[in-house]
Amino acid sequence: MKRIRITDPGHPQFARAWELYEKSFPLHEQRLPEDQEAVLAEPGYHFEVLEQAGRFVGLVLYWENARFIYIEHLAIDPSMRGAGMGTKIMDLLMQSGKPIILEIDPVEDQLSANRLNFYKRMGFKENAFLHIHPPYRAQFEGHKLHLLSWPARLENDAYNAFAFYLTNKVMAYAEQA
Repeated sequence: MKRIRITDPGHPQFARAWELYEKSFPLHEQRLPEDQEAVLAEPGYHFEVLEQAGRFVGLVLYWENARFIYIEHLAIDPSMRGAGMGTKIMDLLMQSGKPIILEIDPVEDQLSANRLNFYKRMGFKENAFLHIHPPYRAQFEGHKLHLLSWPARLENDAYNAFAFYLTNKVMAYAEQA
């Protein structure tokens, strides 16, 4: 699998990736286009398009610092779902050896249960923290998400470091109320 890091919205793969992003996530979980353009220049931010044999697979948007990787968004193109691409992407990120943190919607239906089970099969652990993700857009409120981590559950200090990073670094590139 080929990873292509995009640091400029003029990149030939950006428009296709942005279209998948807009279709895959609810509006309250999406950056405004101008915020997305600004965050592309952030050294710790990775906007990566994934290809398999020259074919568009999907995207993974993540942050990396000295302590952890935070997967902010992961989406597989509908034509490639069910072919093990999500597993391949996660395997690539796990090769760093750094702890990985991600959020999923609370389990409310079969789709969300399947998502949780996918990550659990990958070795992710559920965390019991009450986690409210700040809104990306001013017209929305924060929303509760289920926090997962690999290879182990987060201790309080690790969760606090993540929450601080999310609020002060990641969300610096979101619409302010």
